[in-house]
Amino acid sequence: MTPNMGDASVDRGPVALVTGARRGIGRVIALRLARGGPVALNDLAGGKDELEAVAEEIRKLGGQALVVPADVTQADQVDAMVKEVAERLGGPDVLVNNAGITRDGLLVRMTDDQWRSVLEVNLTGAFLCSRAVAKVMLRQRSGRIINMASVAGVMGNAGQANYSASKAGLIGLTKSMARELAPRGITVNAIAPGLIVSPMTDELSEQAREKLSSLIPLGRLGKPEDVAEAVAFLASDAARYITGQMLAVDGGMHM
Repeated sequence: MTPNMGDASVDRGPVALVTGARRGIGRVIALRLARGGPVALNDLAGGKDELEAVAEEIRKLGGQALVVPADVTQADQVDAMVKEVAERLGGPDVLVNNAGITRDGLLVRMTDDQWRSVLEVNLTGAFLCSRAVAKVMLRQRSGRIINMASVAGVMGNAGQANYSASKAGLIGLTKSMARELAPRGITVNAIAPGLIVSPMTDELSEQAREKLSSLIPLGRLGKPEDVAEAVAFLASDAARYITGQMLAVDGGMHM
């Protein structure tokens, strides 16, 4: 089925699959995309209760949600997840590769496990999900893939060699997939959030928050909704001629 990117006359809107959807930016992205069509919510099985809570929020707002726990680093689980979404909702028409972790540490103290685990989730996970969903989108001859990168992948960040490398790799993956999938009408873009309000930033002192804000030309930290609106735009028909791009949602931080 050709996805509807905004025409209310079609029975269902585009089906979106959002990874890492149980909290934070992923949760807000899922709630935003649910305004336009069904949303499949992914995270690890251990977060199923939180996923169910997000699904219930969506249903109370009149939307449709499906909980699909899976480890995005495991190809068999990813393939099974995409198959379940296709069978129960249709599509997927939109994939948001949002799942990500941090395991910070200075380079000389960073362990092999800290390095590998971050690359596995942030980069390999996005590859596996994109590979599985692209097979569906190629048959549909349409689709949107949106990868959640970071300004750390552009600027680098001390103590985050693993995270920065994974996000820089994700930007490269975005461009390569965009070139490969464009002939079939599939767009692939990345969003690079800057400093976004989160439970982690809530724990910072007022002095620390002011110092961080001083690094941002707009003078404040971003909100999860700022990122979610950018995702909704790239998932919409309004962005049909945009592919292979990285959109920084960072208040001008990386200029």
